[in-house]
Amino acid sequence: MRWTPRPRRCPVNGDGSLERLKREGRIVVVGASLAGLRAAETLRDKGFAGSLTIIGDEPYEPYDRPPLSKQVLLGKATADGTSLPRRRSVDATWRLGVPATGLDMPAKRVRLADGDEVPYDRLLIATGVRARPWPREAEAELDGVFVLRTRDDAAALARRLDEGPKRVFVIGAGFTGSEIASACRERGLPVTVAERAAAPLAGALGGVVGAVAAGLHRQHGVDLRCGVMVTALEGDASGRVRAAHLSDGSTVETDVVVVSLGATRNTGWLAGSGLGAGPRGIACDAGCRAFDIRGIVTDDIYVAGDVARSPHALFGYQFLSLEHWGNAVAQAGIAAHNMLSESTDRLPHMWMPAFWSSQFGVNIKSVGVPSLGTEIFISQGLLEEHRFVGVYGYQGRVIGAVAFDHGRWMPFYQELIETTAPFPPPFLTVDRRSEGQQPMDADYPDPSVPTHGPTVTLSGYSPADRRMTFTPAH
Repeated sequence: MRWTPRPRRCPVNGDGSLERLKREGRIVVVGASLAGLRAAETLRDKGFAGSLTIIGDEPYEPYDRPPLSKQVLLGKATADGTSLPRRRSVDATWRLGVPATGLDMPAKRVRLADGDEVPYDRLLIATGVRARPWPREAEAELDGVFVLRTRDDAAALARRLDEGPKRVFVIGAGFTGSEIASACRERGLPVTVAERAAAPLAGALGGVVGAVAAGLHRQHGVDLRCGVMVTALEGDASGRVRAAHLSDGSTVETDVVVVSLGATRNTGWLAGSGLGAGPRGIACDAGCRAFDIRGIVTDDIYVAGDVARSPHALFGYQFLSLEHWGNAVAQAGIAAHNMLSESTDRLPHMWMPAFWSSQFGVNIKSVGVPSLGTEIFISQGLLEEHRFVGVYGYQGRVIGAVAFDHGRWMPFYQELIETTAPFPPPFLTVDRRSEGQQPMDADYPDPSVPTHGPTVTLSGYSPADRRMTFTPAH
């Protein structure tokens, strides 16, 4: 989303505290990630001359994740060759390979796994997400069972694929699972994909587009099993996975299983800290300031990237968590700016959600929030040709769009979303076919699935005795 801020004056607090912060303050970034790095660069760009500490649980400096499920699995790049380029020197103290384990908000200190504590004047949390593991620990530890999120995950899986497994079994047909299946087929490996929903990508793009994705899987030789769940993984006497059992009673023999069940926000280290953090992320305002468990915004703790949940004015002020590369960059920049600004100079984070994926030779791009849509209108091309644009509508306005091999049109649809254009678009579009004249039900899965919301209980009667207990869900 284009955002044109009005000219800003130089921020100066009446008591000079903001200038002191910029000159000699202590800023800590937890999360040596894309968002953490870009925030650090922005802080230095904006004149922050104090101490900057970046904490990361992995032993590596920030690296790029999108290539891990694509070029690395295809053998076209190595996992250790994915380091992010630097826009500038950040002159930071790097605490890598030492995860944060706790936050003392009153004392303004981050606790680390090695027992050390790092004080801060401003804190940015950019801890991202981690792959959701297979829920049965003994089965998850079988040799040949993988997840894919980190650089080490990708390196280990790529090595196993190099050995030429007899069959790769992928659990979950979201974007990552589909990209893994695509990479395996491109390498000539037999692949079975098990998906609980009726089609791949159905949760993100709905059943209409999901049916197209299912066709792509099968056209490229994937043994796709939809509407089933994996009930157990079985190992052999040596502890190596040998089979997967499905809810329809079938069994698939396999020697490599990739668990692709989505992601969990890295917020466990904040338990008991007083921040409103849980499995769905850390709630913050549009200026990236974190909320505490009472719903009061903090002044010195900011959030950015995959772990953040912030309201978006264009989408009914819903709190959105966006696991997108572009969102991490944009939100990190806004958070860094606001950390060094007076309240009147702060900016809102209003990035237009967007993502891309490449699978089975098709480039998929999306803008807006398709999953908020109730209807879809094929405005260009044909579903059957695997080359089309689908526009999503909600309450009579355009809310999102997806393109299969039609990505060059996404800026046009982004403008429709930004200007709340009516749905369906009342004008002709290039390459509109007669089959795409009427909107259809987008066919999203039943939204009445259990949520991961926290349990909040109140006690006491008088305002002085009133207490709130916050228990994150799991």
